[in-house]
Amino acid sequence: MDLTKVLEATVSPDQNELQAAQTYLEQAAQTNLPQFIVALVNVLADGGKSQVARMAAGLQLKNQLTSKDATVRLQYQQRWMTLDDNVKTHVKTMTIKTLGTEKARPAIAPQCIASIACAEIPQRQWMELVDILQNIVIQAASTDSLKEQALETIGYICQDIEPEHLVDQSHKILTAIVAGMKKEEPNIQIRLAATIALLNSLEFTKQNFERETERNFIMQVVCEATQSTDHQLKVSALQNLVKIMSLYYQHMEDYMGRALFPISIEAIKSEVDEVSLQGIEFWSSVCDEEMDLAIEAVEAEEGNRKPDQASKFYAKGALQYLTPLLTESLKRQEEYDDEDEWNPCKAAGVCLMLLAQCCENDVLIYVTDFIKANIESQDWKSRDAAVMAFGAILEGPDPKALEPYAVMAMPMLLNLMKDESVVVRDSVAWTLGRICELLPQVAIDNFLQLLVETLLVGLDAEPRVAANVCWAFNSLGEAAYDAAPAPEEEEEPQTYALSQWFAQIVEKLLAVTDRPDANQGNLRSSAYEAVMELIKNSAKDCYEVVQKTTLVILQRLQQILSMEKSVSDRAQYNDLQSLLCATLQSVLRKVNTQDASQIASPIMQALLQMLSLGGGIVGGVQEDALMAIGTLVEVVGAEFLNYIEAFKPYLIEALRERAEYQVCVAAVGLVGDIARALGSHILNYSDLFMQILLENLADVTVHRSAKPHILSVFGDIALAIGPNFKSYFEVVIATLNQASVTTVDKNDYDMVDYLNELREGCLEAYTGIIQGVKGDPNEGISADLSLVQPHILHIITFIEVIASDQDHSESNVASACGLIGDICSAFGSLVHSLLEKQAINELLQEGRRSKTHKTKQVATWATKELRKLRQQQN
Repeated sequence: MDLTKVLEATVSPDQNELQAAQTYLEQAAQTNLPQFIVALVNVLADGGKSQVARMAAGLQLKNQLTSKDATVRLQYQQRWMTLDDNVKTHVKTMTIKTLGTEKARPAIAPQCIASIACAEIPQRQWMELVDILQNIVIQAASTDSLKEQALETIGYICQDIEPEHLVDQSHKILTAIVAGMKKEEPNIQIRLAATIALLNSLEFTKQNFERETERNFIMQVVCEATQSTDHQLKVSALQNLVKIMSLYYQHMEDYMGRALFPISIEAIKSEVDEVSLQGIEFWSSVCDEEMDLAIEAVEAEEGNRKPDQASKFYAKGALQYLTPLLTESLKRQEEYDDEDEWNPCKAAGVCLMLLAQCCENDVLIYVTDFIKANIESQDWKSRDAAVMAFGAILEGPDPKALEPYAVMAMPMLLNLMKDESVVVRDSVAWTLGRICELLPQVAIDNFLQLLVETLLVGLDAEPRVAANVCWAFNSLGEAAYDAAPAPEEEEEPQTYALSQWFAQIVEKLLAVTDRPDANQGNLRSSAYEAVMELIKNSAKDCYEVVQKTTLVILQRLQQILSMEKSVSDRAQYNDLQSLLCATLQSVLRKVNTQDASQIASPIMQALLQMLSLGGGIVGGVQEDALMAIGTLVEVVGAEFLNYIEAFKPYLIEALRERAEYQVCVAAVGLVGDIARALGSHILNYSDLFMQILLENLADVTVHRSAKPHILSVFGDIALAIGPNFKSYFEVVIATLNQASVTTVDKNDYDMVDYLNELREGCLEAYTGIIQGVKGDPNEGISADLSLVQPHILHIITFIEVIASDQDHSESNVASACGLIGDICSAFGSLVHSLLEKQAINELLQEGRRSKTHKTKQVATWATKELRKLRQQQN
């Protein structure tokens, strides 16, 4: 077949032609890839071919070089590197030759070149490419389209490659970009391509920004581009300023007053939404940076050192000029705007929230006058802007300073819940939710009855308004619970502020979940979440409602499972199952063991039915069912033995799940729950569980996040079966000792978090094993403890490593302190000399000073245990 005709057929309206072309191209790629990509690049570079054929050839070529999927992209890059050098050289030469010859925008050759560059440059190959592209841009002989496409190529490379691979090329790249961006360049498309390329290159130009002359030059061309009459170029230049501000804040002082401030203020005033958005985004970026610097300053002060960078307080300086523009921007909306579309009104709301957090009380004087002037306006946009402005400034300023304003605003806000504009009612519901969350005493002490009655009516409003009302109930429930006096010895209060309305609120929320329009505006899930929060934060005198709600949720779950065969919208059906499971968990946690036991059988039946539908594996739904079973196990304890046989096949299937790793993680956690609940009764199943868990640890296809949980579960099983753990001991201790010496790249924050989780799993496992095999401590070292004794030095060294690691987590500290205490009480004077280490004393001290009650408690106990050993020695 003629390749050109096949490529032209890839845009054919005839489905048969289209399918035949796709099949032919797939087979050609599989049969002989090098020959196929050479043929494609020849069509791409042939100016005599049709534009359609050339574009299709370029797309096919790009699809053989790269992919949006990171794993596939890596495979393609490795595959490219193994091709014959002659093939690679030919493809590179022809794609470069194509630059400037394509009429369509965006051109495809720049994307193909960038795909090859992303494979080769990290291997230190094709390093001359940047020189080639730079020369094209700065040579007078180059055509406009050649310059434009060379700059596009630079932009794509900068966007897709890891920044560190271009650091030593940054000067050449910037030379080309700045040449293309200059205001003297008459071609707007060249300036635009250069400006986009700059945006993509800012990550690796740190050294250029640190040199004043180069920085001045870059800032000059960017600021000049913001003055362009072309909207696209102006927006792109402003995006550069936003990013420069967040990357190079400390270098911006010289430019702020004379350039950045006036440019950004002018942009906010623009009638073009895209331009205005970037002006607002600039100041949001400033606030983000300055809040980070404020945290850094506090940490530096606590550590008795100077912060690395100091805030210049630009946001405070700009407040008086910026706030009036932002509050006016809150009016920039229409009644039927798309709720998901980002516009100046929403951006201004977010920027105002950030300003309030950044500048605290200083923001009040500028915003409260605007609110007073607009909250009773005839124009709905002005009323809405006033409500939004008030909601936005509730976090940041001192609650005591805000309280009088909130007391004054509440009657007006409650009245505005009847406003004729749905937009205003929506904003009011959101603001009431913010008051319940951030200034709950205002709501509870002064307006509770009126507030509850207004919110109950609001649950009948449009879905978007009702969803915000649900959220307000969330916050109100939590605040009322926290404010209720609870006797010392009791977990929950006898009664609380919402008790008299509790039944009515929960009933109404459950009715909302059944509204025909509940799938709009996130309403159904908001209502169920509110039910969960209210149940969780309910007082003892609400228990009857909790019981009733448990039965309602169970009935709904049974009902929906019986409809499984006739479901048309599968996604919505699965979402509803998940919501019911989550709500079931919430109510079960509040139900006493006796009541839970009475309904455990139908609950288990429903959850097993959920697991069995669709072959058991329905990702999210399966995970939710497992988590609900986990809660049931916690509540009914050893009684779960009645259900374990029926549940076992599903649990094993979930433990072996590879594709949906969250399911595997939930199943591993559930094994731990069952071990804790059943105690020694788990012995009949422990061989099977241990075998699968050990297989999972050794299997590279198991997602890494499951592994810390598996280690932790070894501790739960050891604790449950005590001395019987002996048969697994050798293999488990070898696994733990190996996992405990894992190291990671400290520059990768995700890996640091993972390391902390892995260490947490090891600490919990060691703890469970020591406690489990200890037997009666009065008998001295039992035969079982002698199993652990040879490994104690390794375990204590592991604790020292954690203690000395600056990146250890709060929970690492708590678990390590607990383990120290257990080692002391189990091994007594034998370990005293091993534990007398500075790092261990410092770790215990850090634990005692913790703000978390649990950590403090454990560290204090462990310190006492260690002191006992010291006294015995003396």
